[in-house]
Amino acid sequence: MKQLILVICTLLVPAQLLYAAESLTLDEALATALKNHPQVAEARENINSAEARTGQALASYYPQISIAADWNKGQSYLTALERVRSTEVTTGALYLKQTIYDFGRTAGAVEAARYNREAADKNLVVTRHDLALRVKSAFHLLLAAEKQVNAATETVKAREAVYRQALEFFRQGIRPKVDATRAEANLLAARTAMIRAANNRELARIELAAAMGTESLERRPLAEPPADGYPLPQRQQVQLEAMRSRPELQQLSALKSAAQSALKTANSSYLPVFSGTASIGYADRDFPPGAGVWGAGVNLTVPLFSGFSSVEQVREATANMHAVEARNSNLRLQVAKEVESAWLGCQEASARMASTAKEVEAAEENRRLAEGRYQEGVGSIIEVTDAQSQALDAETAQIQARYDYYIARAALDRATGKE
Repeated sequence: MKQLILVICTLLVPAQLLYAAESLTLDEALATALKNHPQVAEARENINSAEARTGQALASYYPQISIAADWNKGQSYLTALERVRSTEVTTGALYLKQTIYDFGRTAGAVEAARYNREAADKNLVVTRHDLALRVKSAFHLLLAAEKQVNAATETVKAREAVYRQALEFFRQGIRPKVDATRAEANLLAARTAMIRAANNRELARIELAAAMGTESLERRPLAEPPADGYPLPQRQQVQLEAMRSRPELQQLSALKSAAQSALKTANSSYLPVFSGTASIGYADRDFPPGAGVWGAGVNLTVPLFSGFSSVEQVREATANMHAVEARNSNLRLQVAKEVESAWLGCQEASARMASTAKEVEAAEENRRLAEGRYQEGVGSIIEVTDAQSQALDAETAQIQARYDYYIARAALDRATGKE
């Protein structure tokens, strides 16, 4: 028995220490998550990567400059002398090449890169929204777990009082020993429920810490969120808002534009490329070379046959564009389902909040009456136990309904594209 009491006290100590620290607000938890969570950092780095790919695509607009040096010695046939002679040539030159017009190849690649950059931006928004929903859910689950620990603790206290009363009645010969035995069993069951509630609280604390991007959570009390004074919006209104504001739909719109630009680039592979070249340097038999050489010209490359690679590139780009369109249609169906589910969840939780409030009131009154009757010696231990269990169940249901409502409102905000 002493070991069990020690375990219970150990589990309850953190709850007592909570009140010595400043409360952790939901806004603070959200800010910490958006600052520290690795998923947000990964999404930001994906944006940097997309910006780099845009820079790579833009590089085709600029001249390509290189330096080359070459030394060659051997036996060569010289046409002018009509004989084989020993040759030795050393060259060094600066080369410049500039694409003048490529019929949309570079423009399409730049457009695709820029739209992919926009899609990466929207992916960061999606990550932030998902993380905000996770933090809100974990925050409210921890609040609910705290309340359930308090309710279980009050039940333990009530059953301890009944147990002491049952022992006193047994010593005085008013009640049989079975009452004291049953009261003790009920007390042990209540203590077990309290331990289970405390464990659930610790698991909820771990989940909130993970959602916030920290390894552990400080032992701070959670600030109760302000009462939700906003009425539940109309179902049609939230559907329209979701279709307009969901970042996932905006992301797919950007990906579709990127796919169209990639198709433009693929179609351009059938067309020629017009470019200019220039070079200046030195060439001589000796090293270092002393004779100056230069050259300038234009180049027209017309693709005739590339092993069907152009055909397959166009085919791939077309398939990618159609795939994005299909994903968009599927996502719109999914968004509509999520909005309906979240809206109905808010409505159901709100109704449960109202009904459980009455259940708690009735169960508390019944518990007080049953405990009073038992203390007067006219009630039974079964009646008290049932009344206490009903009171605990009613309070648990009320706690669950309240925080289910907050979680459902968070899910509705996520479904409609709000952070």
